[in-house]
Amino acid sequence: MPQGNKDMEFAHTPVMLKECIEGLDIRSDKTYADLTVGGAGHSIEIVKRLNTGRLIAVDKDEDALIAGERLKDHLDKVTFVHDDFKNLPSDLDALKIDALDGVLIDLGVSSYQIDNPERGFSYMQDAPLDMRMDRGQYLTAFNIVNEYSAAQISKILFEYGEEKLARRIAENIIAERQKGTIATTGQLAKIVEMSYPAATRWKYGHPAKRTFQAIRIAVNEELTGLEDAIKAIARRLAQGGRMAVISFHSLEDRIVKNAFKELTSDCICPPDMPICVCGHHKEAELVNKKPIEASEEEKKQNSRSLSAKLRIIKKI
Repeated sequence: MPQGNKDMEFAHTPVMLKECIEGLDIRSDKTYADLTVGGAGHSIEIVKRLNTGRLIAVDKDEDALIAGERLKDHLDKVTFVHDDFKNLPSDLDALKIDALDGVLIDLGVSSYQIDNPERGFSYMQDAPLDMRMDRGQYLTAFNIVNEYSAAQISKILFEYGEEKLARRIAENIIAERQKGTIATTGQLAKIVEMSYPAATRWKYGHPAKRTFQAIRIAVNEELTGLEDAIKAIARRLAQGGRMAVISFHSLEDRIVKNAFKELTSDCICPPDMPICVCGHHKEAELVNKKPIEASEEEKKQNSRSLSAKLRIIKKI
């Protein structure tokens, strides 16, 4: 059974748990995959509904596989995979699994990663700049903040954080770097904070939120290849199989929406084409026409659900 960092419990409140379980339409003898297993909040509810079925539990964060402890009573029905979920098709080939009956992808950073100071994800705690989901990789937030040019940092902040003050923040990072290494999340958060005019600094919450999101996405290449991966994974669904994806910000949701649009469309020709020449046929249908959002009660109890959107498709 996988072992994680036991110095801190991998606590996780699953977002839209009821909606995800209902959306997957779980059958007890089928094969399912939770591709961002995290603290197993969703996984435990999937595996409880399996009899002779199987759950493939995937996460790129090796610490996340401490979820194996929470799933210990169901290990005969669980296969753990330490990998980026974007590699699922090749992982399935290695496991000799042709098709899945359901897939869940809960995008974004987990509560454990944010709350564990040593991981360096949070602007609320002073810790070494890290932000890696897979701690075996080389690139960290420290590298980006201390080694990238102002233009590179500005591009990351603007594209991945939709930060309007991206250039100013990048220039201030470079200026601070000339005084000494920027080694901690607290140092970076303070630079961002001081880049904002005092009058509007706290108008939309913590001023460092978008910067930290952007750098985290860049470190982990969260959006790189995401659309292609979603389509490739959807194509490994059995007929009638379902894919549920939870996104947490507009960049993610746009990618999921575009991937699902292609999978559920008969034609993907440019709008100005007079006749269809693409030869494309839809491979799935939308289970929910509009994205599902958390209930007002859940939003009050779990702040992580505030921006969450759930989209579900069914393979035809």
